[in-house]
Amino acid sequence: MVAIDKLLSMGARSARFVGSSRKHRIISASAIFLAMCAFGAAGVAPMAPDASDLPVQSIVEELALPTLAEQVAGLTPAAQTFINEERVRPGDTLAALAQRLGIDDDDAIAFIKTDPIARGMLQLKTGRRVQAQTSADGQLLWMSAADNDSRDNAPVRNLLVKRDGESFKASVVAAALEKRMEMRSGEIRSSLFAATDVAQIPDAIASQIVDMFSTNIDFRTDLRRGDRFNVIYETFWQDGEYVRSGRILAAEFRNGGSTYQTVWFEEPGKAGGYFGFDGKSLKKAFLKSPLEFSRVSSGFSMRVHPISGHWRQHKGVDFAAATGTPIRASGDGVVEFSGTQNGYGNIVVIKHWSNYSTAYAHMSRFASGLQKGQKVSQGDVIGYVGSTGWSTGPHLHYEFRVNNEPRDPLSIELPNVAPLAGAELQRFRRVAGDMTHRFALMMPQEDAAVRVASN
Repeated sequence: MVAIDKLLSMGARSARFVGSSRKHRIISASAIFLAMCAFGAAGVAPMAPDASDLPVQSIVEELALPTLAEQVAGLTPAAQTFINEERVRPGDTLAALAQRLGIDDDDAIAFIKTDPIARGMLQLKTGRRVQAQTSADGQLLWMSAADNDSRDNAPVRNLLVKRDGESFKASVVAAALEKRMEMRSGEIRSSLFAATDVAQIPDAIASQIVDMFSTNIDFRTDLRRGDRFNVIYETFWQDGEYVRSGRILAAEFRNGGSTYQTVWFEEPGKAGGYFGFDGKSLKKAFLKSPLEFSRVSSGFSMRVHPISGHWRQHKGVDFAAATGTPIRASGDGVVEFSGTQNGYGNIVVIKHWSNYSTAYAHMSRFASGLQKGQKVSQGDVIGYVGSTGWSTGPHLHYEFRVNNEPRDPLSIELPNVAPLAGAELQRFRRVAGDMTHRFALMMPQEDAAVRVASN
């Protein structure tokens, strides 16, 4: 009630201040009424206890925090290690390289000089990167460098020398590589290799381009100034450093008025291959020869049989080769027969897709584990050259059959691999669509405008 009396008193003073007109008295009364309502609403809310009335309890705990000097002093030399990296310089010696790497360890140097594997460190090529971890006093903990074998198809490995107690061990370990995708384009001014050099494309990739399109383009005579190409390929990196290139993933070559395209596609459970963007394989379904190195000793023709002496049709091609030469399956298929068969001696017959089959006779022996019903892929070794059956010397008798009728494998137009279908075709189209999009990104603006207008 005291608070209400104060509000009424304030209202009275306010009324005297603004005047005594009826209008002003109504405004003042309204203001006082609203203030009283507001005060009443606030007055019914319970008040929170004052924090100053609560008991306060102080808890003090001493924490032992070392000073910076104490922390530095606490690091014993044995706990401090350093990793250094250097590159091999022209005329470098092991002593000079070790000094730059911070290695002061006679036992380690002696081990590298005498161990058969560790000696590879002495033959590193100029520019090769070497890393080493040492203790504070220069003792070697480990030393690593990329192996010198940098061929495109060779596995990438590292030489590793590692401390093992009071001794050392040397090993060659597989390198952990990062795979990247490179996209390059170029224009022919004089030659393909000149154009790939300008585009900073590795020679190994340029050679793949030649192999890939050589059935359509003669790179000696067919190239024209202004021809263009796009290529997408793999590269492999180690610790941010380029190691080597891989395979081409997709390529496009515009030669004159024609455009040729190919894309790599790897089917689940099968070896990958190159296909046109329509899903048809660019690889021939059959090899010209089941032997890697050989010569034709007898063709597909009439001849006098070397055993019977009778004039008769020779229904295959004989490839002369030394006994034990590996024989490869000329195409993907299933082993239909593996065993001995009359004059053929040891023979393998493979059933391929559609109505094709191939036969390999006079083998000295079969590949280990080969049996009827087994799936084989093009290039798999199925046996070895011999002289079993009606044979006068070691050679392979090879037959190519269509509907079980022998055909001359050297003159018949060999079919391509069966085209993709079903789910495989759907997966392929997704891959091909992604590569088509990447080709479009590399296309010059003027060409892109022409292609849009033509569509």
